[in-house]
Amino acid sequence: MDLSGFKKNKAFSFNIIFIIAAVIIVVFAGNCTVSPSTMTQDGHIIVASILPIVEFASKVGGEKIDVFEMIPPGASPHTYEPTPGQLEKVSKAGMYLAVGSGIEFEIVWLDKIIAINDDMMLVDCSKGIELIEISQNPETKNGDDKGRAGGQEISGGLEDDHEGSGKDPHIWLSPKNAAVMVENIYLGLSAMDPDNEDYFYDNKVDFLDELEMLDRKITEILLEKTRRKILVFHPSWAYFARDYGLEQIVVEEDGKEPSPRGMANLIDQAKESGIKVVFASPEFSQKSAEVIAGEIGGEVVLISPLARDYVKNLINIAEAFKESMD
Repeated sequence: MDLSGFKKNKAFSFNIIFIIAAVIIVVFAGNCTVSPSTMTQDGHIIVASILPIVEFASKVGGEKIDVFEMIPPGASPHTYEPTPGQLEKVSKAGMYLAVGSGIEFEIVWLDKIIAINDDMMLVDCSKGIELIEISQNPETKNGDDKGRAGGQEISGGLEDDHEGSGKDPHIWLSPKNAAVMVENIYLGLSAMDPDNEDYFYDNKVDFLDELEMLDRKITEILLEKTRRKILVFHPSWAYFARDYGLEQIVVEEDGKEPSPRGMANLIDQAKESGIKVVFASPEFSQKSAEVIAGEIGGEVVLISPLARDYVKNLINIAEAFKESMD
């Protein structure tokens, strides 16, 4: 697969760190040759970028796989750098499950990770998913007149250059998208281990039923709300908002907090819309969110887009959104 679209970080110091990490990996791995059939006593070693995909893979792979995440709980996909210990695990893995939609961790690191173990199967979990185009939208813009819109176009996943492409990478926060990602994971596991295809299929069907029930549950939770706007610090929820008829007003744009004028405009928007809750993520700073909450006489509520217990997490978030719109 062509990975030329991923950003190459050519800073000298960064590459020196990576070379040192690679040397450590060689020492720990004993210069052994790795193949996709490499297994632990628990099953095939699978690597995933984020915890929700770890959950999806575990649901499908069950006891036949041993899956771990690259971005640990509480870490930001925008800034996290893998440890030598994680890269050593990669050197023994049979499969890498990439989000594929352009999260910054993969833009910076995926080509380097694949170089460590080029025998490892790469699965693009975004294949077949329509990525939401990030564009200006008066209903979702922050105080600096930039926004997150619901316009969409087909993306080619890992083969696209997502850097600066204007696509929202948070695809997993839609249960409908999650079902597509689960199908991609199932196809990958079945190709790697065809002897257990029936086992993977049964697990996949069970989890897809669970995701369908989740979708119905969220629809039921939010169905009767007349106010549909939510104020979020990090623009993670466009797919969720699209699926359930919500509008997200965002504080942060392109990784940057708003200017003083932008902050004032956000506060005005929140007051005009009767918003009393600012949703922030535990993976990011909450300082600006706390300032806005203080100005509107409201509160900051933490919701994580990266929690592993996917079904429980999205139900809790739907309930939090509902309460904020009362």
